[in-house]
Amino acid sequence: MHNMKIRGLILAILGPLLWGISGTVAQFLFDDVHVSSNWLVSVRMLISGILLVAFGMLENDKGSVAVWHDRRDSLELIFFSFVGMAASQYTYFMAIEAGNAATATILQFLSPAFIIIYLALRTQNFPRRIDVFSVLMALTGTILLVTHGRLTALSMPLGGFLWGLGAAVSATLYTLLPRKLLKKYGAIPIVGWSMLIGGFSFSLYYRIWDHMPTFSWLTYGSVAFVVIFGTMFAYLFYLQSLRFIQPTTASVLGSFEPLSATFLSIVFLGVSFGVPESLGAALILGTVAVQAWAAYASNPSTTKV
Repeated sequence: MHNMKIRGLILAILGPLLWGISGTVAQFLFDDVHVSSNWLVSVRMLISGILLVAFGMLENDKGSVAVWHDRRDSLELIFFSFVGMAASQYTYFMAIEAGNAATATILQFLSPAFIIIYLALRTQNFPRRIDVFSVLMALTGTILLVTHGRLTALSMPLGGFLWGLGAAVSATLYTLLPRKLLKKYGAIPIVGWSMLIGGFSFSLYYRIWDHMPTFSWLTYGSVAFVVIFGTMFAYLFYLQSLRFIQPTTASVLGSFEPLSATFLSIVFLGVSFGVPESLGAALILGTVAVQAWAAYASNPSTTKV
């Protein structure tokens, strides 16, 4: 049992770590190679979707297509593919292209605060004190991150900030929309099919064959890393970790994504983070730890690793 939990922890760290690295690689492709976010999002979702669906069929051929046998669930999957999966991928990469990988990934982590606000409005119940505290932490962190501590000016491009907020909203939808489908069919079929549907549609609309970047081993090696390691393996590692550890533990370890993206952006891409930005990032990421602690405190028997 102990070894299984260690395996789960390692997998839960590797997934977000690969996501964070792929965000930095994507920023390199945008800034130095001038690959467009439209092209990269299309290729990333299309190829990753094909690989994940194929993996699902090898693992359980009947289970991987079961969702298409129910008309209502099929429509929900198609809706999620565009509003959840494609939207979250597109806004995230646009945030990187308009700003940088570090701030885009950190702003995306505002989604827990948005989920708290949404659920409070939907249930018409005032949120718990710990939830109010989390929202205030996220709001304060965002202000520090985007203003450099000077409230009269933005320290980052407005486009990067707005796309980052869009990434947080779409990440919220990505989390809330497929809960019933995930419970009924499992993560790999739903993630794989939604990526395939979103990627295929984006590819046809954007006509990716008309926008192929000039070939070089570095360019296409970077694209391959984003697609294979930063998407397929990252999702597989993270989803497999949930077999061995609790979701609350995995959510805290998800902080390795913005941490790795920030570190690599500073070291390799020259992105500067001062004290106010660092404090803001810590406050935003801290909301995940606060929510995980609250879940543990309310039911320690189900959240302990």
